This record gives sequence, C-alpha cells and structure tokens, in this order.
Amino acid sequence: MKKEKRIFGKVLMVLSLLFFYVPILYMIVFSFNSGRSLTNFEGFSLRWYEHMLQNRDMMESLYTTITIALLATVVSTLLGTISAIGLSKSRKFLQKIILQLNDFPIMNPEIVTAIGFMLLFITFHVEKGYMTMLLAHIAFCTPYVILSVMPKIRSLDPNLADAAMDLGATPWQALIKVLVPQIMPGIVSGALIAFTMSFDDFIISYFVTGGGVKNLSIMVYTMSKRINPSINAISTLVVVLITVVLVIINVVPMIKERREKKHEKIIG
Repeated sequence: MKKEKRIFGKVLMVLSLLFFYVPILYMIVFSFNSGRSLTNFEGFSLRWYEHMLQNRDMMESLYTTITIALLATVVSTLLGTISAIGLSKSRKFLQKIILQLNDFPIMNPEIVTAIGFMLLFITFHVEKGYMTMLLAHIAFCTPYVILSVMPKIRSLDPNLADAAMDLGATPWQALIKVLVPQIMPGIVSGALIAFTMSFDDFIISYFVTGGGVKNLSIMVYTMSKRINPSINAISTLVVVLITVVLVIINVVPMIKERREKKHEKIIG
C-alpha cells in the first residue's frame, strides 16, 4: 500500500512538472520557427528575435519592465527591511495591528488594489505614466518584503544589537555588521519575491499607467489579440533573464560557502 502511494506521488509530481514546463518549452521551440504558425514548426530561424529587436515598442516595454522591477525591488527591499526592524522593536499590540494591516494588500484581490491606486492618482491629479507605475509597484511589493524579513528577525536574540553596542559598536555598526547579516536570507527572499511580483505584474500596471508607457505584461496582452510569433521570442527572453538571475542567486552563496570552508580548513 505504501509502495503504491509512493508511486502515485511520483507520477503526480511528474505530471505537475510537465503541466508547468511543457508549455514553456513549447513556447521556446516555436520562438525559433521560421513561419508565422504557432502549431506547425516550419524550420529553424531567428526571424522573430530579429523582429523583436527591431520593434521599438517591444524594446521600450522591455526597458520599462526591467528598470521598474529593479527600482521597485531596491526601494521596497529597503523600506520593507527598515520597517520590519522597526516593528521588531515596537510593542506587541502595535506590532500585531501593523502586521495585520500589512497582510491586507497581500490578501486583497489585485483588481481592488489597482482601482484604489487609480483613484488615488486621479484624486490628486497625478499624470499617469512611468512614475505612477513605479510608485504602485513599490507600494504593493513592500508588504511582501516585510512578510519575508519578519520571521528572520523574530528568530534572533532580541539583545543581539545591545550586546554589540556594549562591546563598542555604534548603532549603525550594530545594524550593518551584526543584525543585517543575520537576516540576509530573509532580505534576499523578500527582494526575489518583490522582483518577481513587479516583473510579472499586469493588473495594477494596466490601471496606473498612461502616456504610452507599457511593461511587457501589457505589451503581450495587446499583442495576444492578434497572432504574432514575436510574443514567443520576447517571452523566451524573459524566461532566460529570470533563469540567469535565479542561477546567479543560487550559485553565488554556494561559491561563498565553499570559500569560507576552505579558509577555515587553512586556518585550522
């Protein structure tokens, strides 16, 4: 019985992986199709990549997506980390209330958040465009960073920073050299979530942008109304970029850990 359950579990896992990755592989393969067909592979060609690079709207949307995702990630990570550290020093009652408020935009449907941002910008007569999209992305990414960093802070000794200052460290040194390295895994996780949420966002971006400013999600949405194989090319490029980022993030800590172990062996 147990053996049957294990086999069923493995089969289910394989089917789940196929369900997620086969469409991506299909898209990558057909991004090199020489013809316009999305079902019949007519031959290998870089035609649609060339078309993508020559398409000004696509390149502008890619630039907008990457720059907004990077800026939103940096700012929201800083704000979220500082907020989490500040919350850890607050009273438990106040901390509980603020964390519940922080969870609200995460649990809230994106369409409601998008309409809220749109009404806010309209009320204050803010011209919609690049800056409104950036501000909205920072706002909805920050709660995810707080949610990611808080558990790491809670796992630390609350007297860690005080002990560092007792040994002669300034408050700034205690923060940067003692506290931040301890919560770095939470910060990195929060930054990754923020980058992914910003890079992939469509609903909020669609409601807060204007003036011809589009990110990739909006661009793909407008292109999906008509058959255009360039969608495959630009989507493949996005997959490659995200894969490279994930590889770097996972490989760098491994290399660092190996170097530290070698250093310890040499010292030992």
